[in-house]
Amino acid sequence: MPNRPPAFDPDRRKWAAALTGSIPGLMLLAPAGRLIASPSGNDAALVKTLRQGGCVVLVRHAVTVPGLGDPPGMQLNDCSTQRDLSEEGRRQSRAMGRWFRSHGLVPEAVRSSQWCRCLNTAKEAFGPLNFDPPIPVQPWVALNSFFQGHGNRDKQLKEAAGRAIMFRRSKGFEVWVTHQVVISTLAGRYTSMGEMLVAKGEHPYPSPISDRSMQVLSAGVVF
Repeated sequence: MPNRPPAFDPDRRKWAAALTGSIPGLMLLAPAGRLIASPSGNDAALVKTLRQGGCVVLVRHAVTVPGLGDPPGMQLNDCSTQRDLSEEGRRQSRAMGRWFRSHGLVPEAVRSSQWCRCLNTAKEAFGPLNFDPPIPVQPWVALNSFFQGHGNRDKQLKEAAGRAIMFRRSKGFEVWVTHQVVISTLAGRYTSMGEMLVAKGEHPYPSPISDRSMQVLSAGVVF
């Protein structure tokens, strides 16, 4: 397997996002277009990596109502204008939080895209049903989607990659709830909805020596 994945094709990314969202935890699309088995969620490997610290859990938001991207006229401060979580997605999010709690894993911080599907994934997972006191969810522009022309892609990725590198010195971990396009660009991996990648900062963005900024250490679906 090559050390550097090829550059992502935007049309393939759209197709892959729809594919992995429709069959979570079953298949992923590799950058070269090959179908590969999704990580099965090895609890021991995930827990061991998280307890070593200095890492970030990249979480793609849980499953949503049907659709791709957001409807025209989407507004960040109005969830009714966005493609939000389905009831199944809320259940998945709560189950994800129970997994962290059951292993005694408490993140130093939970950061989220400002999109409602990400914020609600984080709030359901790390809210009062799972943690007492609940872990505050910190909206972070760097994790916002840049699909459909939203946001400032390069500025956001540079900020996220920089924090991941700085965080390597920490003894704990952070959870970042975000979107397919953000994760695939930072870590070079496609993810299904609700899948998480445990990763460490590796290179600044953009990097002259790599197509990714974060090294994936472990991955899985825990619900």
